[in-house]
Amino acid sequence: MPLTNFQAAIANLLAVNRTFDSYLAGGAAMHFAPNSIRYSQDLDYFHDSEMRVAEAFAKDETSLKANAITLKLEMRQPGYIRVIAQRGNDATKIEWAHDSAWRFMPTYFKEGIGFTLDPIDLATNKILALAGRDEPRDYLDVIYAHDNILALPGLVWAACGKDPGFTPNSLLELLRRKGKYQLVDIKRLHLTQTIDLPAMKQNWLVALNSTESIIATLPSDEIGALYYDKVERKFMVPSSPRLAQVNLHFATECGILPRIS
Repeated sequence: MPLTNFQAAIANLLAVNRTFDSYLAGGAAMHFAPNSIRYSQDLDYFHDSEMRVAEAFAKDETSLKANAITLKLEMRQPGYIRVIAQRGNDATKIEWAHDSAWRFMPTYFKEGIGFTLDPIDLATNKILALAGRDEPRDYLDVIYAHDNILALPGLVWAACGKDPGFTPNSLLELLRRKGKYQLVDIKRLHLTQTIDLPAMKQNWLVALNSTESIIATLPSDEIGALYYDKVERKFMVPSSPRLAQVNLHFATECGILPRIS
């Protein structure tokens, strides 16, 4: 569970304040797992409206201060609040932000952190984050998602359903520009293991080439879909022709569970 002890204590403390529209997301949610490779730099709480950001912060602020955690406000504007939380020698950044409610799956309750995004939404969000900025942590997170949540072709194809300004090919082109990191960039991150940068790059190139080959075979009217295998009961890499037991699953407002029958 690569949260620091202080982050884990805060997440557990604030879990009771979380609701379906106020949930842990970002790297902390993705890496709240025994096999994750890095510690998150902060705790990100997303909300379905600007009003909910303010409401959630007020409640969380009360809970934190009641537990002797001091807050240093770094930024406050409509729909976004950032603080540094500190107790003794421990400190972490916490953010409360407004984000789109357009997602593939409903948020769900997880012990220790409260409501959080489904891994498939965390993964598709990370694809869009890496396309839009050049951060080594996003690169590592996308490779982690490729290895542990859904392979890159499925994530790239589905991510276009969250941002219809992209096509799979335009998104892939942006991703091909990423991964040019030096070892010093990786060492700045708080990792749980040593990273073999050449092996990771090779994995990345193979994933990119696989994505290009697969998306070239898929029908354009299915762009933005996930492919749900009703037999295996999990999302799978898309294929053409689509297998009979596979349903298309599109993003909706607040998300929806896959159709089984």
